[in-house]
Amino acid sequence: MASRAFSTTSAAYAAEVKKLGVIGAGQMGLGIALVAAQKAQVPVSLIDNSQASLDKGLKFADKLLAKDVSKERLTQDAADAARALITPSVKMDDLSSVDFIIEAVPEITELKTSIFSQISQIAPKHAILATNTSSISITKIAAATTTNPTDLQAPSRVISTHFMNPVPIQKGVEIIAGLQTSQETIDTAITFVQRMGKIASVSADSPGFLANRILMPYINEAVICLETGVGGREDIDNIMKNGTNVPMGPLTLADFIGLDTCLAIMNVLHQETGDSKYRPSGLLKRMVDAGWMGKKTGKGFYNY
Repeated sequence: MASRAFSTTSAAYAAEVKKLGVIGAGQMGLGIALVAAQKAQVPVSLIDNSQASLDKGLKFADKLLAKDVSKERLTQDAADAARALITPSVKMDDLSSVDFIIEAVPEITELKTSIFSQISQIAPKHAILATNTSSISITKIAAATTTNPTDLQAPSRVISTHFMNPVPIQKGVEIIAGLQTSQETIDTAITFVQRMGKIASVSADSPGFLANRILMPYINEAVICLETGVGGREDIDNIMKNGTNVPMGPLTLADFIGLDTCLAIMNVLHQETGDSKYRPSGLLKRMVDAGWMGKKTGKGFYNY
């Protein structure tokens, strides 16, 4: 099937976003909320089902803002203003007055489709329903919104705004439209991420999209090289850093992303394409089984 063609420069049908909702107060969701408050200067409802997660996320936001102030990248007044725009809540119903929602929960298809089924019945009928998924079909997620018989246009407002990690630093955002996504939704998403100071790249709704379709096989091949003795971990990382000018080698990058996340995305690529070139490394699987997920658990290819 040919991919849908749309431009990153078109904003002919973009709607104004006056209030944002973010679902998930983890590293990605918190980063999205903070950048939206700081750069786009919009009020943000930050939703999570755990008060502890909200408290942890906002503590991290305070730390990031304080660091920017100390390095004179931000004034204290600007930091206070950005922080004041973020309102935490454990109630999904607080999304009933937003113009744009970005879901940023773990890469579990059933979890995401359940959330989209729910928010399609809570959000205003004009609100854009975006996911931060890095691998799950947007068309499939959009189909979950058909459970609301009073809003038959909900699937047309579903899109992916896949932010790169860490959100406050990385400029790139993948924009992925499902088969149901309208041009107005596309234009609004592109315009809004640009307000956040990001650079949009568009991708077809294909397994892995652009970033992970390229990145994850690269990381997986590096793990295979380690597993089969082609090179040691430092040699693998150093040749890529010093030979291709990337800021970190593939094994270090995998540790920062999370080995469980890398494995999950490789599994999606393998299952949805049926192509053996996407088969996950055996070593990657065993490390995840051992609980060695990378930096977040203190041990991966390196110790932290």
